[in-house]
Amino acid sequence: MSPATPPSTPTRRRIARVALVLAAICIAGYLGRNAILGTPVETVEAVRADLVQTVVASGRVMTPRRVHIGAVVTGRVVRIPVTEGQSVRKGDELILLDDKDVRAALLQAQAGVGQADAKIRQLREVGLPAAQQALLQAQATLTQVRGQYERTKRLQAQGFVGLSQLDDAQRNLEVAESQVRAARVQVGTNSARGSDYAMATTALEQARASQRVTQARLADISIRAPVDGVLIARNVEAGDVVQPGKELLTLAPAGDTQVIVQIDERNLAQLALGQKALGSADAFPGRRFPAELIYINPGIDALRGSVEVRLRVPDPPDYLRQDMTVSVDIEVARRSQAVVAPTEAVRDATTARPWVLAVRGGRAERVPVKVGLRGNGSVEVADGIAPGDILIPATNALIAAGQRVRPAPRPATAAK
Repeated sequence: MSPATPPSTPTRRRIARVALVLAAICIAGYLGRNAILGTPVETVEAVRADLVQTVVASGRVMTPRRVHIGAVVTGRVVRIPVTEGQSVRKGDELILLDDKDVRAALLQAQAGVGQADAKIRQLREVGLPAAQQALLQAQATLTQVRGQYERTKRLQAQGFVGLSQLDDAQRNLEVAESQVRAARVQVGTNSARGSDYAMATTALEQARASQRVTQARLADISIRAPVDGVLIARNVEAGDVVQPGKELLTLAPAGDTQVIVQIDERNLAQLALGQKALGSADAFPGRRFPAELIYINPGIDALRGSVEVRLRVPDPPDYLRQDMTVSVDIEVARRSQAVVAPTEAVRDATTARPWVLAVRGGRAERVPVKVGLRGNGSVEVADGIAPGDILIPATNALIAAGQRVRPAPRPATAAK
């Protein structure tokens, strides 16, 4: 069988002309159909629904205050029984310093207290009784010497003894009186109000004060949590020699958790204390937690053009951590059963003359509208359209006002 003969040149030209005629007929039919029925366009519908307007911002988690913990004595770190992120109770040990020198000083101070106390007991049990006995003996001697002096004085007056014997009796009397005075002074100094007793008491108080100081130093060797909280920072390791005043640990006290965010100053007029919000951590975007606006900074950050806002988290979830990055949606307004249109359907929404392109009578009609609240992907249209109105999204820039159009069905969404 011989091979097929290719079509001649005139035949090919006839085929090309027929194809061009068919294409022209198709285009003319399409254009004619659009001219009669309208250009098919994807549309959206205005509906009646509840609308919530929110202000969205991001920030970080923090507690109302932080406790910076350091040592008050110089020492070498022996043990750190806690780690970052650990919850601690008030009084829990956080850092232990080497205590050998302090304990030796405490033993020395305790010995000083014992020595001073023994001195007081010695005065009370030995010194005072001995002084009292010496006073009694001196008084008895004085009585005897005074009697001898009186007898010698009478005998000298009668001429039985000379003046020298009277002078000796006078001297003996003066010595006896001096001994009584000295014994009384000794009794006084050893009594509870005496100088020796006062000095011994003062020495005891000094020894006790030294003991208390040393005990306080020993207590400072063990650094403990001042409040309940979570340890969020640690700048020390076992073996380090720490100095007073250096920050070693940072504790976030237990209590209300707060979220601090920076809000664009353009939204300041919409904010008010007590507004509710929903937050979500960047690490857990699918889990949301409630919050409440409790503080609006009266000043503006001029560099960033923002205002600091704080929100209280009354029931923080267990995954929320200090300094964690979070996003919040603050509810600033709510409208029930408002006429709502998708944001994409409202054109020039941020200007003084917003409008929509509505499908009315088979044509695209420019309709001025009054915009109200702005929600997530939706806008309240307070005037100009009604529920059920068909709108052409602004993404379709080929459709002009007055053009004949017909709504086209939206493509089916693939099942997930």
